Amino acid sequence: MQLGMIGLGRMGGNIVRRLMAKGHDCVVYDQSMAQVGALAEHGATGAASLDALVGELKAPRIVWVMLPSGAITEETVQKLGTLLEAGDILIDGGNSFWKDDVRRAKELAEKGIRYVDVGTSGGVWGKDRGYCMMIGGTKDAVEHLDPILSALAPGIGTVDRTKRPADADPRPEQGYLHTGPSGSGHFVKMVHNGIEYGLMQAFAEGFDIMRHADSPLLPEEHRFDLNLPDIAEVWRRGSVVSSWLLDLTAMALAEDPALDRYEGSVADSGEGRWTINAAIEEAVPADVLTAALYVRFRSRQEHTFAEKLLSAMRHKFGGHVEAPKG
Repeated sequence: MQLGMIGLGRMGGNIVRRLMAKGHDCVVYDQSMAQVGALAEHGATGAASLDALVGELKAPRIVWVMLPSGAITEETVQKLGTLLEAGDILIDGGNSFWKDDVRRAKELAEKGIRYVDVGTSGGVWGKDRGYCMMIGGTKDAVEHLDPILSALAPGIGTVDRTKRPADADPRPEQGYLHTGPSGSGHFVKMVHNGIEYGLMQAFAEGFDIMRHADSPLLPEEHRFDLNLPDIAEVWRRGSVVSSWLLDLTAMALAEDPALDRYEGSVADSGEGRWTINAAIEEAVPADVLTAALYVRFRSRQEHTFAEKLLSAMRHKFGGHVEAPKG
């Protein structure tokens, strides 16, 4: 299939590379023409503007926006709404707020443009591992996109299969799911990221406790000098807490046991806040997720080893680089 990609950063560029490796045609645009040129050298069709990108696409056009949430995505979607035609599909694969998706889908539907929100997880590893996708939109639009979505998804791989009903939707096993109408994809991804905050915080605090097991505050016979890289490594095998986050934690600790390269100032990209707001609106208690979010706020004032580990994990799975020291 043919797809237009707008935004060629850590995620957008790798999505294009994975699609082209699977035989799909991509037209690409970014404010950085160097990024456009780099992908054009590998077979993509470069475009110098949104108008040019749309002009290169065959109807029904498929345009994927992979930009930071907020004003730049809103402006791009609004502009595309004036360029696309009835029957075309506009995808937002970034981390937009789900209520914005509901509004945009309604506005674009009046022009016959189909809007699909794709919550995309996989970070900088997605090009090789594949992307887990949570997809909101109409049934016909999502089915039309299936060749693209299935190419981006990781597939069953080596993950143990769950015993599921014979008539169960096969797509979740492949790593992608039509969650419901527009907005639902980013809603599910929002909660996914809120949970991610909690999991990361649990690892960070646990390793911080072990790092201070030799504290002079403890009686000498109660002190332990623990090898954190080795502990992370042994937990990866057979442990209840084994996970990809633990894999990345082990990698970071093996490279830099003291995590000296990380200051410990931990950013939040919005989804954690939105998750807590959703919990408040639904009157659902979310103690762990709320606490994890507030730790990130505090980390910008003073830093502990736990915050350094959070920074290390974010760098490993998403390529997020914190501000340099000093």
